[in-house]
Amino acid sequence: MASKVRLYVDHPLGEGQLVPLSREQAHYLFGVMRLVEGTVLSLINGRDGEWDAEVAQAGKRGGALGCLAQTKPLQMPPDLWLLFAPIRKERMSFLVEKATELGAARLMPVQTAYTNNGDRVRFEKLQAQVVEATEQCGGTYVPAMDAPEKLRQVLRDWPTDRPLYFCDEAALGSVAGFADVPTSNSAAILIGPEGGFSPEEREMLQALPFTHTISLGPRILRAETAAVAALTLWQQQRGDWRG
Repeated sequence: MASKVRLYVDHPLGEGQLVPLSREQAHYLFGVMRLVEGTVLSLINGRDGEWDAEVAQAGKRGGALGCLAQTKPLQMPPDLWLLFAPIRKERMSFLVEKATELGAARLMPVQTAYTNNGDRVRFEKLQAQVVEATEQCGGTYVPAMDAPEKLRQVLRDWPTDRPLYFCDEAALGSVAGFADVPTSNSAAILIGPEGGFSPEEREMLQALPFTHTISLGPRILRAETAAVAALTLWQQQRGDWRG
C-alpha cells in the first residue's frame, strides 16, 4: 500500500534500516494521516536522499518504519545563502517557506537598525518550517537555519571570497538581476527589513569589498516579495534553473 506522505526524520536511511518514530511523528502518521502497517511512505533526512519506507509498527505513542529502497539521491542546492531581517510572523513564515522551495542552502536572520521584531524570532519554529517546506516541495536537502544575529557581527565575520548581493531599495529603477555583478560558485543575498536599511548600514555595506548592490526592478517590494524575486533572478541567471 502506497501513500503520498513525505516525512523528515533525524535518523540514517539505508536498505533494511529500521527508523524509530517519536510520539509526535507517530501521532501525525497514524492519528492524523491514518496510515497503517504495510503503508509505504517517503523519508528524507537531509543526508541520504529520499527513501521508500514501510510502516513496520504502528502505535499511538510510537512506531517504526523499515527502509525499502532509495527513490532519489541527495540533491544539493546551489551554494547560496539568504540573509533577511525578521519581519512579522506570517510574512516571515512565507519567506522561509519560499526560500526553501527556491533552493537557498542556508537561511540567516539578521537584526538591522530598522528590524521590528528581532527579539521575537522563534528559532525552533523557523527550523520546523524549513523542514515542512522541504517535505512538501520534494527536496532531499534541508537548508541550514541560523539563529538570529546582528548584521554588523555577521559582516565582521564574513568569508570575503563569498560575494554578498545587497538588494538596495535606493537602486530602484535600475535593471534588475545579477548580470552586471561578479559571478561565483558561492554567493549570498541580503534582504532588508520593512523599513529598509539605515543610511549608516547602506554606507557600511557599500564600503565592503565583497558586497555588490543590485536592483530588484522599478517598484518597491515588500521584504518577503523581495526575497522571492531575488532568489528567482539568481536561480535563473546563476543557479540550477539554467537549461
